[in-house]
Amino acid sequence: MTTEQDTASTTDTDAVADTEPEATEATEATEAVSAGAESAETEADGTDADAAVVAGDGSDQPSRRERLENEGDVAADFLEELLDIADLDGDIDMDVDGNRASVSIVGGDLDELVGPQGEVLEALQELTRLAVFRETGERSRLMLDVAGFRAQRRAELVDVATQAIAEVQASGETLKLSPMSPFERKVVHDAVADAGLRSESEGVEPRRCVVVLPAEPA
Repeated sequence: MTTEQDTASTTDTDAVADTEPEATEATEATEAVSAGAESAETEADGTDADAAVVAGDGSDQPSRRERLENEGDVAADFLEELLDIADLDGDIDMDVDGNRASVSIVGGDLDELVGPQGEVLEALQELTRLAVFRETGERSRLMLDVAGFRAQRRAELVDVATQAIAEVQASGETLKLSPMSPFERKVVHDAVADAGLRSESEGVEPRRCVVVLPAEPA
């Protein structure tokens, strides 16, 4: 089994196959969205190659923040239509978090948009990214949350990581955690790095997991 090194500064996704020349527009769009996923959702916040245009340089190009705010607007329109179709009540909050758009659906009974272990939420996030791609022509790393699921899960994962860190520090041996989504792995990688230890991801989705390793010898 091939082990791929994953840190907070790297993307925790597998390579996406090249699009065949005969691929349909829908297939191309889906592949582009998958290539831009942190899946993100797991890239560390940083300066992209197409970083924001410096204010006052006379360029008509929108700034990075303006592009992300536009992503949020497109996503909100898509999600509002989805809520209407599904006859669900919910308010949509939009923000820019680091170098990605952040959209949250809050209020009402939204459990069916989260699903077991957040599986429906993950799928809905990819559909939302696809909607943004089809509208803007740019790959999106937008993060979607529903009913605070990700915020709550983040706190739980920090606890899991803290326990794993303590065990590895005490034993000096590596520790493999349970399979996680890209979002979940990113949270654990960050916590492990903050503690001065190392971590990597291994396996293939949906069984891909984090392995916590002892710190490098001094």
